[in-house]
Amino acid sequence: MVEGKIDIVVVGGGIIGCTTAYYLSRHPSFNPSVHSITLLEATRIGGGASGKAGGLLAQWAYPASIVPLSYDLHTKLAEEHNGVETWGYRRIACGKLVAKDRKLPPAPTISSWAQYAASWIPLGKRKYQKSSGSRIVPGSEMPDDLDWFNRTCVNTFEDISTDGDTAQVHPFQFTTAMARLAEEKGAKVIIGSVDRIEYAFPTDEDGSLSRQKSVCGVTYTDKATNTSRTIPASVVILAAGPWTPVLFPSAPISSLRAHSITIRPPKPVSAYCLFTEITVPQNQEDEDAPEPFETTKIMSPEIYSRPNNEVYVCGAGDNDVPLPPTTDDVEISKVKCQDVVDAVGGISDELRDGVVTSRRACYLPTVDVGSSGGPLIGWTGVKGVMLATGHSCWGIHNAPATGKLVSEIIFDGEAKSAEIGGLDPMLVV
Repeated sequence: MVEGKIDIVVVGGGIIGCTTAYYLSRHPSFNPSVHSITLLEATRIGGGASGKAGGLLAQWAYPASIVPLSYDLHTKLAEEHNGVETWGYRRIACGKLVAKDRKLPPAPTISSWAQYAASWIPLGKRKYQKSSGSRIVPGSEMPDDLDWFNRTCVNTFEDISTDGDTAQVHPFQFTTAMARLAEEKGAKVIIGSVDRIEYAFPTDEDGSLSRQKSVCGVTYTDKATNTSRTIPASVVILAAGPWTPVLFPSAPISSLRAHSITIRPPKPVSAYCLFTEITVPQNQEDEDAPEPFETTKIMSPEIYSRPNNEVYVCGAGDNDVPLPPTTDDVEISKVKCQDVVDAVGGISDELRDGVVTSRRACYLPTVDVGSSGGPLIGWTGVKGVMLATGHSCWGIHNAPATGKLVSEIIFDGEAKSAEIGGLDPMLVV
């Protein structure tokens, strides 16, 4: 627990940084007369993965230590701040489609999956999902409200959610709302790129110079004026996603690029999140095609319908392009985006005939060590430096729990709402 005057700087204006600022500003011990909260973002709020994610919330997400807490907090946030209207919060059905492109013959060969699937890097959402005994039915028996898919293309449908298990938000709307609500309670949002964390060696009680350095400030370059400024900081929370190691090199965080598109269908579609395995024709010019040449390949895009007559679709992960300096510099592959467009259009008339409204890419932060599958939340070995990063594909879901737990660690001295010993950064840094 930090006592007395506290200058808190949150680095990163994605969903983790914004919800952290939100919960800090609403902690019972927060006093604007002695505490300051500054949220520093290099480009724009929600400019990275937080603004380009799918927004699925699921009780079977990971890590299990914070998932239930975060799911409940999402519900409470939506109730308190009219999340249904403000950021598209709603309960949603979830299933899995196994399908084939309409151009393929009735019985495509299976061998291409074994030979070609390795090129599709999944984002890992179902990595820790336990079997729920769900029933797999033929495509002809899938739910009636999935009428926006061509039933002749769907081989099987599996219902992988139960009542109350899954919900969704619009990630960009949710992220910007959290930043705005944090500002309303006294947090300050600055658009500027952090150059370095400033450290000092304070004096011990006996008057000697401490051997342990501690945070004393943050230097950043203001985006609007391009001037360098330094602000005081007694606590720095690194919520910069895959960019965290730039400021704290010992953080075991790596990046995974992912592409996504959004489509406006010609008519509204039912509320579903769908995982897929779609057999599609092999592009004759595909350099990654296996040898001997196969005629089909498997793609597994995730499809999320949204209440604003928009359908979000994300593709595979890749490591083709290194992490760029900022979210403004992310390289978008037109080919990878078009592959996703073609895959979903091959099994749905509504998605084929809809208008593609965006083609995007972002980088997900993944933890390189440990087995929890989860993020790093807590103090590091450097006094005043805290990590809240490495949330991978579940950042939107786990953001409220992360923000609340960080606020408890700072103001109460410990995480009270969940047991997160397994997510302690001190285990790996």
